[in-house]
Amino acid sequence: MLLLVFLATSCKNEKSLQKYLVETSGKEGFITGDIPVSSLISAKADVSEEIKETIKSVQKINVAFLQKTTENQALYETEKNTLKNIFTNNNYKSLGKMKAQGMNVTLYFTGETDAIDEIIAFGYSNEVGVGVARLLGKNMSPAKMLEMMNYINVNQESMKDFGNIFSK
Repeated sequence: MLLLVFLATSCKNEKSLQKYLVETSGKEGFITGDIPVSSLISAKADVSEEIKETIKSVQKINVAFLQKTTENQALYETEKNTLKNIFTNNNYKSLGKMKAQGMNVTLYFTGETDAIDEIIAFGYSNEVGVGVARLLGKNMSPAKMLEMMNYINVNQESMKDFGNIFSK
């Protein structure tokens, strides 16, 4: 009987963001991948060790995006609803909503407010598509992250390439 209870509780059919990213990798119509943060940002000269440590706390970005076409309306709706359902999990705390490049975007985070593990941007648009980008790190401090922004160089070409994923 104990085994039956264990099996029933351990076989939840909840979909996680990690599982979603793995399942969409290589799936037809999806643009997916891992982007090393070092290819997007670097420290400016003469920054403190604290800033360097903050940069090191950011590890990588995972991306999954489905461009909307006239042929994949049903798939677009399914993927949008799947992601919306994933973010109903209490582990994901909302940072806010906005419109960006014609997309409805919601930002989430996991972890504690003073030690964030991941920041997630989920966006969708009937014109562009649906996607998610997850920035992974280790005990990222929001205050230190904001301070870090003043001491980094952003690789504009890489950012442009990354942004082109979300435009038609």
